[in-house]
Amino acid sequence: MNKALSRLPRYAKNQLVFFLGGVGKIKNFRPDSNTWNYAIEMEMGPEPKFGRIGNETTILLHESDIQGLFSST
Repeated sequence: MNKALSRLPRYAKNQLVFFLGGVGKIKNFRPDSNTWNYAIEMEMGPEPKFGRIGNETTILLHESDIQGLFSST
């Protein structure tokens, strides 16, 4: 683990979070330059008429790019 990073990650695996551009679930995370880097699987929208070509989209975001936990209430 990165010795310079002394705090725990803000988000946990499988938490639903939101960010500029969408909503997704934390799939993985790791320390990166005094912050945490998260792999987030974005929620899939409705299936288009022509079907799907591939799997869900996974993006990498720094902790500061995540705006918070998603709440349905």
